[in-house]
Amino acid sequence: MHKTAIYVDAENIKMSGGYGMRYDVLVSLANSKNSALLRANCYLAEDHERTQRDPEYRQKVYAYHNILRNCGFKIIKKYVRRFKDEDGNITTKANADMDLAIDALLQARNLDRIILLTGDGDFLRLIIALQNMGCRVEVIGFHNVSKELREVADSYISGFLVPGLLPIIGSHGDNSDRWQRGTVANFNQDRGFGFFRYYRLQEGVLHSETVFFHLSKSTLSSDHFFQEPYRIFEFKIVDNPANNNRSEAWDIRLLKDG
Repeated sequence: MHKTAIYVDAENIKMSGGYGMRYDVLVSLANSKNSALLRANCYLAEDHERTQRDPEYRQKVYAYHNILRNCGFKIIKKYVRRFKDEDGNITTKANADMDLAIDALLQARNLDRIILLTGDGDFLRLIIALQNMGCRVEVIGFHNVSKELREVADSYISGFLVPGLLPIIGSHGDNSDRWQRGTVANFNQDRGFGFFRYYRLQEGVLHSETVFFHLSKSTLSSDHFFQEPYRIFEFKIVDNPANNNRSEAWDIRLLKDG
């Protein structure tokens, strides 16, 4: 049984496309028949000054914190600090990177597997140090993930591809479970069809699957997007009655970069 911990760089995730992430899905990803979640830490910023003077903001922030705690996460806050330069310009800063790194290093002695949510390349040395302590480090990020971070991790997956981690806009309703995100596994440009690779989360384990697609079911005007394997697409899986009820990807659209 692998002893697992989750560390979330919440501010980086929020600013990089992960706003609205489902923390309960993270817990499901860490808990499986071969893995047990021992620690779940979320590092975030709070504007303490605004919390004191703005009741609406305070209620919103604390409600969010309660959701995280109910999912089993410990919250580590970094209060926003304001600095005024000689011209009177005010800048704010709230960086919990050091807190995350120290906690991970101290707790790693009791861990086998670490799931790190961030896209910040500053954590490169931390990952290497954790690996040298015998831990497997898996990185999940959204937009603007450091190339070096992806390469040094034992595994990397886009958070957009983890089923349910970030809800798909417009997928609500009876067929919401049919909406998926995936990447192109292969594509025949001459014939205009190919296969998407996507994932299903079963008992804490990601299982890779493929589904057929044709350009006629896409909202995109050009096929060059399908020739780039790093592009992420959203699509609905349907059973096509005109093709012996074979599962196909319809209503294909490109995930926006921002």
